[in-house]
Amino acid sequence: MPLYKTIQVNSSIIAHIWKIQEPENELANGIVLTEHCQNRMLRMKSELHRRGFLSIRHLMAEAGYVDQDLFYDEMGKPHLKDGRKISITHSHHFTGIIVSDQDEVGIDIEMQREKILRIAHKFTPIEEYRTIANTDALVRKLTVVWGCKESLYKIYAEPGLSFLHHIDIHNFSLTDDRTTGEILYQGKRSDYKMEFQEFEGFTCVYAIGNA
Repeated sequence: MPLYKTIQVNSSIIAHIWKIQEPENELANGIVLTEHCQNRMLRMKSELHRRGFLSIRHLMAEAGYVDQDLFYDEMGKPHLKDGRKISITHSHHFTGIIVSDQDEVGIDIEMQREKILRIAHKFTPIEEYRTIANTDALVRKLTVVWGCKESLYKIYAEPGLSFLHHIDIHNFSLTDDRTTGEILYQGKRSDYKMEFQEFEGFTCVYAIGNA
């Protein structure tokens, strides 16, 4: 059972990360899906996506939940029936969840790839990063910024929210492992704090808002 990592963020927030190594039939063992989730999985053409989907149910079990405890709203945001907050992520052979008693939370895992240099202008003011001469450091930093914005988007879950125009991530150092940010949308401002970790060429970011 490759539970890769557990992060105890604080007394009321915990994150679990899975490294997908098992075959699909092994991951399916002991997992009972709702009809909705069975249909979702049947539509997945990628075996890795199906394995990721199943591994998330194992992560939920680590947090004390089964698939029947989960439902999705019209924006596709996951919720737990007991009122606790949950966020889910899947990137290649890593999946993750974060569960909070009260505070809004979002989690994102991203692979660190140079491709991000070509698309950075679409999600952040790239001129802010021109002083970073080292390509590896720039890729790592932009991956954190992208992960932060993904995490905040998962929390906010409003149609029309723009990564570039509505979500601002404050400057940070890679050695800090944390930053802050805000969403300014339709005249409303929301503030958040984020923490990040790097492992095996991936970046995991989790964001925490106010209840």
